[in-house]
Amino acid sequence: MTQQFLASPEPLLNRVPRVTIDFWLIKLLAVTMGETAADYLAVNMGLGLTLTSLAMAVVLVGVLAIQFLQERYVPWAYWIAVVLISVVGTLLTDNLSDNLGVPLAVSTVGFSIALGLTFFVWWRMEGTLSIHSIYSARREQFYWLAILFTFALGTAVGDLIAEQFGFGYIATGLIFAGVIAAVAIAYFGFRLNAILAFWVAYIFTRPLGASFGDYLSQPVEYGGLGFGTIYTSCLFLIAIAATVIYMTVNHEPEVSVEV
Repeated sequence: MTQQFLASPEPLLNRVPRVTIDFWLIKLLAVTMGETAADYLAVNMGLGLTLTSLAMAVVLVGVLAIQFLQERYVPWAYWIAVVLISVVGTLLTDNLSDNLGVPLAVSTVGFSIALGLTFFVWWRMEGTLSIHSIYSARREQFYWLAILFTFALGTAVGDLIAEQFGFGYIATGLIFAGVIAAVAIAYFGFRLNAILAFWVAYIFTRPLGASFGDYLSQPVEYGGLGFGTIYTSCLFLIAIAATVIYMTVNHEPEVSVEV
């Protein structure tokens, strides 16, 4: 009897990392640095919002091009892209507020709608919003667009509560830490949908990190510790680099699983 052997298809590799403690740690570090680095470039270096935004957008496009060439998750390429998109997302909101005079409340609503539309189109075209199945260029395009809007939205919400509503950096950080804790409780204790829990937590880690970064970098008279944007950015850059090196040495390729 002739036996027919069928070659199994090559497994598809995910282009983004597993959601682990390492993931949330470096994401929080990246968004904190995104806030302070944007302030440093635009204010301390005197480049201004417009020039800084254009320069960082060009750099981001180049880094994303490298990321799209990878075909699987590579820690250094992925996390450099996250740091840069955090900076660009911050600058996007700052430009609307400072250069164009768009109220933070309007920016918050606008970016919420943009993010919601991104998720809707992504789901209609791909049938999932899971980051455990980012194995095609089209899914990765939706992923990075959503990431950009989460950073811009998080910046707008954080600035709205900390500055316009006058809560200050520490209180604002505690508010968003409480939101994230509530999401974690809902997920682990009450089986909140994993995809919904991930994206809500991802959105709110942005203002949490930004509030922490502002608290460290802003002058004492403005409610900060006065470390400045240079030292704060360098501190978090070193922490990010160390974490990425650790993840590079220890990570394993992830075979994508549809969720």
